[in-house]
Amino acid sequence: MSTHFPFTAVVGQQDLQLALLLNSVSPGIGGVLVRGEKGTAKSTAVRALSALLPPVAVVAGCRFSCDPAAADPACPDGPHEPGAGVSRDARMVELPVGASEDRLVGALDIERALAEGVKAFEPGLLADAHRGILYVDEVNLLHDHLVDLLLDAAAMGASYVEREGVSVRHAARFLLVGTMNPEEGELRPQLLDRFGLTVEVAASRETDQRVEVVRRRLAYDDDPAGFAAGWADEEEALRARIAAARELLPGVRLGDAPLRQIAATCAAFEVDGMRADIVMARTATALAAWAGRTEVLAEDVRQAALLALPHRRRRNPFDAPGLDEDKLDDTLEQNGEDDGPDPDGPGGGGRPPRDDAPGTPPRPGQDADDASAPSVPEQGQGQGQAQPSGGGEQRPVGATEPFRTKMLSVPGLGEGAAGRRSRARTEHGRTTGARRPEGALTKLHLSATVRAAAPHQRARGRSGRGLVVRRDDLRQATREGREGNLVLFVVDASGSMAARQRMAAVKGAVLSLLLDAYQRRDKVGLVTFRGRDAEVVLPPTSSVDAAAARLELLPTGGRTPVAAGLLKAHEVLRVERLRDPSRRPLLVVVTDGRATGGPGPVALASRAARLHAAQGTASVVVDCESGPVRLGLAAGLARDLGGGAVTLDELRADAIAGLVKGVRDAGGRETGRRGAGRRETNRRAA
Repeated sequence: MSTHFPFTAVVGQQDLQLALLLNSVSPGIGGVLVRGEKGTAKSTAVRALSALLPPVAVVAGCRFSCDPAAADPACPDGPHEPGAGVSRDARMVELPVGASEDRLVGALDIERALAEGVKAFEPGLLADAHRGILYVDEVNLLHDHLVDLLLDAAAMGASYVEREGVSVRHAARFLLVGTMNPEEGELRPQLLDRFGLTVEVAASRETDQRVEVVRRRLAYDDDPAGFAAGWADEEEALRARIAAARELLPGVRLGDAPLRQIAATCAAFEVDGMRADIVMARTATALAAWAGRTEVLAEDVRQAALLALPHRRRRNPFDAPGLDEDKLDDTLEQNGEDDGPDPDGPGGGGRPPRDDAPGTPPRPGQDADDASAPSVPEQGQGQGQAQPSGGGEQRPVGATEPFRTKMLSVPGLGEGAAGRRSRARTEHGRTTGARRPEGALTKLHLSATVRAAAPHQRARGRSGRGLVVRRDDLRQATREGREGNLVLFVVDASGSMAARQRMAAVKGAVLSLLLDAYQRRDKVGLVTFRGRDAEVVLPPTSSVDAAAARLELLPTGGRTPVAAGLLKAHEVLRVERLRDPSRRPLLVVVTDGRATGGPGPVALASRAARLHAAQGTASVVVDCESGPVRLGLAAGLARDLGGGAVTLDELRADAIAGLVKGVRDAGGRETGRRGAGRRETNRRAA
């Protein structure tokens, strides 16, 4: 049996520990989303929490962990006879990123359901996690429809499985914990709102605290059982405190004054909907119970706001979660008697108490008052950021206001990850046909299955009304929906683009396309070229806001090595095809086309463009050329790429329709002929 790292031995993550413990006391809070850089004990703390939860009594033999004192009357394994049941430890169930829908919610045996009318149901991870912890590492990488199912079950306390008119319902109440690294992409604001609390974690920059982290980890790795035994007393004390807070919770009173403060705080921060008010009320009540009180105080409301509101303030993909604490204090003071939180109290300064709360109990060589703080990088620092290279470089300029764009799509029918851009064969969408299942049946095509089974009924000895169905009769529905693509931006940052007004417009256009990519669930990458070479400023990632941050700091100046930028993009796409062959790319080149530097720069750019055309990469050139004299070099580059071209002015609103058509025409000569035929038909009709 494996021994988890002790919860009380985690160093410097008091906010994370407090949020987890409050949900242990009051699961109705709605779970915890833990955001932070890699290597900050996120997973360690979550796994350690399961050992602190009190044992649960379950009905013997029930696959859905029904409570013998209040068994679920709709349990698929029921009805259950009253009894004492058996006791077992609370479970922690992990949901892998690549899990299927059937693995999450469970699966019905369609063959038996059709042939015998039997609801043969195999429980999924939601059933396993009932009355325990469901942990989703890298929740931001989970498919959107799985996150929707997961959060719906967490909110309703039940899971519903529907397959071709056959339905199963079972209880699914669990402590939901998700962890994520924001550098790998954000959750949609609608999904962020469904998590009760959020915590930002970062590694400490204090030398003594980092030393203590390493010391404890090495000691644990050398002797897990011995290390855990050294923390047994602290673990037992914390376990008892959780049980005591759970018993006290029903008696905690939320008076009118703190309730008014909660409502005023949510209104002051313009939080959408009422979920935030409810979560804050439950969190403040749990904080009071955790402190051993039966009355909610203003300090509980303040701490609840710090945990429940930051992620609900995110208005668009490029906003960072956060909360203005000065504004919070002013709001609380204006709406109740509040002298500010006691720095040594349960909610002081956003930290749990040091002497009796979990966190980092004092140990020899460690100061109990040490706390980690997020590192704020200085201006100009950041991985992948373009660095000055001399040669007439100008300071970065800000982007103009982003605008709404219409959809760019890759031609043909793909099979990539679910998204909202190009046509693709997907698990969700409109049904277009049927086929024999290649593995486990996931989406039954009922009419095709009946048609396959009907001719064999007499040979199978059918005598009653039921249809005799064999496994060979089952047909899988084929569906068409939308996929997400890899949108690779290749941006000219040379001196010819350095006019401040033009570069601001260019950045605004790219920012608009990035916003569109976020909404359509694409991966994005950013390549820039200037001076003598090109640079991958941001490798392909799901973090669109990271691309926006790199774009904002992009300097300009120097020559225009168009060929280098296209070759760098070709290499990026080559690697990505090996990593993710099902995700189709869309190349967006932003330039005025004026290639300079080296012998024959225009010819080199043309040859590099034809490499992309030979690969069949869908592409579009955003022509940034301005002034009374236009050379048309960007349009020529677009022809070499096999795609379309559009000016900055045409990129806005309905004018982008021609661009969409041009991108689709990049699919091949046949697509171009069909488009020409349609245009001719429209001309004659007009």
